[in-house]
Amino acid sequence: MVNEHDKYWLALYDVPKIGGSRALKLLQKTSLTKLFSGSARYLHSLGLDTAQQQAVLNPDWQSIDRNLQWLAAEDNRYLIPITASDYPITLKNIAAPPLLLYVEGNVELLSKPQIAMVGTRAPSYYGKRHAHSFAAELVQQGLVITSGLAIGIDSECHRSVLAAKGETIAVLGTGLANVYPKRHLQLAQQIREQGALVSEFSPFTQARPEHFPRRNRIVSGLSLGVVVVEAALNSGSLISARYAIEQGREVFALPGAIDNPAAAGCHYLIQQGAKLITQTSDITDELTYINVRTNFEQTDLFSSDLETVSLPNQTILDNVGYEVTTADLIAERSQQPVSQVLTSLMELELDNWVNAVPGGYVRSQRRG
Repeated sequence: MVNEHDKYWLALYDVPKIGGSRALKLLQKTSLTKLFSGSARYLHSLGLDTAQQQAVLNPDWQSIDRNLQWLAAEDNRYLIPITASDYPITLKNIAAPPLLLYVEGNVELLSKPQIAMVGTRAPSYYGKRHAHSFAAELVQQGLVITSGLAIGIDSECHRSVLAAKGETIAVLGTGLANVYPKRHLQLAQQIREQGALVSEFSPFTQARPEHFPRRNRIVSGLSLGVVVVEAALNSGSLISARYAIEQGREVFALPGAIDNPAAAGCHYLIQQGAKLITQTSDITDELTYINVRTNFEQTDLFSSDLETVSLPNQTILDNVGYEVTTADLIAERSQQPVSQVLTSLMELELDNWVNAVPGGYVRSQRRG
């Protein structure tokens, strides 16, 4: 589905060093139409450097037209710029949000409560079994399962959700017209029909190593928390966990045998403060301040209704991680006065959401 402004969004995507956050600041000074009809002098006045000015003045309209044609070819294809109302607010609030999202499938899933599930590309029988059981049980709690379509735990989780008639989102490290890995073409098609495929990359973008860490920040950014099922110490899943911590998300880890290298990453995360899980209630109990419905209706995670969101200091809590976080840093992240932040932190500590430790605050592993 295409509108008249999409070509300018695609052109802006090609401008170097213009991500989501920079674009939001830029568009406070100008409009897309004015930006791409302005002179070099005008672009300079907006703070764009020479390379950026040249990209704005000389867009690759042929490539842009190819991407627009791909979008228009199917009714279930969407381009969601960061200013759109259906851009997920959870993702918009991370440190480096994508400028654009390409979506194939059910676009409404992006605003539903999600749990990310990630892990090794070479899972054991134990890992596969628990990936299947956790994913199937979590969708019965009204959660969407988000993962990266990778070989191993990712695909096991997607397949479990599809078999359970739940909803799943696959975030790709390629363009949506170049599904990777190729062996998952059929799985991707099933997800299109029963969930959604998402990418920040132009449709025909090929797989590149540096794309996958970028994908991981979206997987965690869309989600309330990240479940790591099996992961070695050098696993990319630990990148997802690190992003989750930086984004103020919950991190959950499934323990394994101490002599299993594929469990070493999970054990490391648990040592660093991730919550050890043995059943789905270990996950859902941590999300008690979110209204997790028992069906698949859309939920407004940011409603001001106290029956839906019972925690009055959500913004402050979102900026407290498992690592020691100072009050000054929390104030900077939340853009609130330090005095107000300290009051909120005291309330959160009394309610056992955070703990005061030497040097600052950490998020509690268990409440109550």
